[in-house]
Amino acid sequence: MELGPNILPLIIAGGMMLTVLALGFALVGDGPSGGQIKRRLKRVSADKSIGDEAYVSVRRRDVDASASPVGRVLAAFVPAPKKMRARLDRTGRSISLSQYFVANLLVAGLFLLVFKVAASLAWILAIPLSITAGLALPHMVVGMMATRRTNKFIETFPDAIDLMIRGLRSGLPVSESIKSVAAEMSDPVGTEFSQVADALKLGSSIEEAMWSVARRLQIPEFKFLVIAMSIQRETGGNLAETLANLSTLLRQRKQFKLKIRAMSSEARASAYIIGSLPFVTFALIYFINPGYVSMLFEDMRGMIMLGLGLSSIAAGGFVMSRLVKFEI
Repeated sequence: MELGPNILPLIIAGGMMLTVLALGFALVGDGPSGGQIKRRLKRVSADKSIGDEAYVSVRRRDVDASASPVGRVLAAFVPAPKKMRARLDRTGRSISLSQYFVANLLVAGLFLLVFKVAASLAWILAIPLSITAGLALPHMVVGMMATRRTNKFIETFPDAIDLMIRGLRSGLPVSESIKSVAAEMSDPVGTEFSQVADALKLGSSIEEAMWSVARRLQIPEFKFLVIAMSIQRETGGNLAETLANLSTLLRQRKQFKLKIRAMSSEARASAYIIGSLPFVTFALIYFINPGYVSMLFEDMRGMIMLGLGLSSIAAGGFVMSRLVKFEI
């Protein structure tokens, strides 16, 4: 049974749609955070926003100043270069846009060679798959690096607040307490507070410096600190006591997260096992009888079935990941 002449445009359209979706996810996708938390923080900090022009850190200026002309040309074609640079900054590494796009091209070229030489896929299927891999894998790596640094920040952030509390109770001003945190805490907390200290040296106010770092980090716990300090500056009161309550709240929040993670561990393990079963089964059949599954790579109907199956697995994995994820 031969495929009709109209099936090729459908395959091309499907590959283009997959590529466009991957491109939008890679360039515009943001880190995982709760929608309700974002809306609440936005309402509270709406009258204290500084504007996108002020959202520039010392490290960001260093990275952009050393960017190559190729990176500046590529940045002109990116739909959201500020979001992309902010996402790269959250990794704690000096990764420029040009370096990120070079990584996209290298990964896409590598997978194109694998799909053509090793798997002998047709160009009509190998090109969309390689483009998708070139966009998705660097995006996932950057997301993992940012998540690891964010978790490390949240882990030691209450200790930084306690250090500020001790400085305030000993008579130090807020700016000196921030400098002490920058000097005594390790990365990433010390590095981010050093950004605030550098902004204070350049003449920025405490609120402007704190909000600039908060927008780049996109960590709710740090925004809680900025909001608490902003409210205290307007209403007055004992800042040390306010920060002590915030430190206690953050530790309780962390304990609640760990409790939820322990309760959902069974569901997450089931999701991992169910998601890996098709690939494990395919690998076993391939090693036992390669000819049985060869039509998935050699016949156009098999390629279509393989594409539909991978799309279904990806959709199911996404749904299961959302089901076992809880926002506090």
